[in-house]
Amino acid sequence: MPAPRSRAFAQVDVFTQVALRGNPVAVVLDGAGLDDAAMQAFASWTQLSETTFVLPPSAAARARGADYQLRIFTPGGELPFAGHPTLGSCHAWLEHGGQPQSAQHIVQECKKGLVTIARQDGRLAFAAPALARTAPEPALLAGVLEALSLRPEQVLAAEHLDNGPQWLGLLLDSPETVLLLDPDHARLKALKQKVGVAALYPAEHMPALVRRSSREARAFAQGTSAARPAVQLEVRAFAAATGVNEDPVTGSLNASLAQWLIAEGRLQAPYAANQGSCLGRDGWVHVSADAQGQLWIGGHTVGCIRGSVLL
Repeated sequence: MPAPRSRAFAQVDVFTQVALRGNPVAVVLDGAGLDDAAMQAFASWTQLSETTFVLPPSAAARARGADYQLRIFTPGGELPFAGHPTLGSCHAWLEHGGQPQSAQHIVQECKKGLVTIARQDGRLAFAAPALARTAPEPALLAGVLEALSLRPEQVLAAEHLDNGPQWLGLLLDSPETVLLLDPDHARLKALKQKVGVAALYPAEHMPALVRRSSREARAFAQGTSAARPAVQLEVRAFAAATGVNEDPVTGSLNASLAQWLIAEGRLQAPYAANQGSCLGRDGWVHVSADAQGQLWIGGHTVGCIRGSVLL
């Protein structure tokens, strides 16, 4: 192996305005010359849900507007796309001096293809990739419900969601059911299936949710922005299949849930989802739609570490 060299490095908390909340991503800002094994070894070492490596875009992607290429790794393998690494890596790339080709947006190349990122009200937001939805296999669904200690009547809807990462999405009967889950992660790992669970808050319960204990939640309650979306969804993500028992705040899953639940008429953009409170992270995911119907998944980003790493 070639001798390690110093490479610019950052760690960014995503879907939060408060450091040490949200979901952290490790970003190697110069991944040139690293092979897949070296990237995977470093991602396994960080033990974060995702570690990314920034590279120049391919010639074909650059001709289509790409500003950089991103490789995304979990401790258990590479992902074609992921949401919080997309926002956190974009934050780090811009902070490191990255200059997008367009004044309106940033374009990321990844295994899934090109992902557009926009600046929205002090946040970064990515355009939700195309989603494929299929009915889950009954045997798999039964195994997952057993691993989650859920009764069938607690599940309002179930769908297999694929926007690069693949999730079994479960819409449950109440936020309390979501928050009280104590999964058997070993069984979920054996099933080789990532599971995203969500539940809707009734409109009359929203003020109580907004007054939750996190500082960011209090900022919502104090009306620091003139146009806060309604907080309507509680989300958790179980990813033992990729080496992370529970992901704090998950952009790809929230994108899939938004596309699914809006298409089914259960939700309407704009809204905000809360995720990570069971891990002490209290992340906030902002979902909006533009005039063309494109859904955008946004959140605040906070840089926590800047420096270099020997790789």
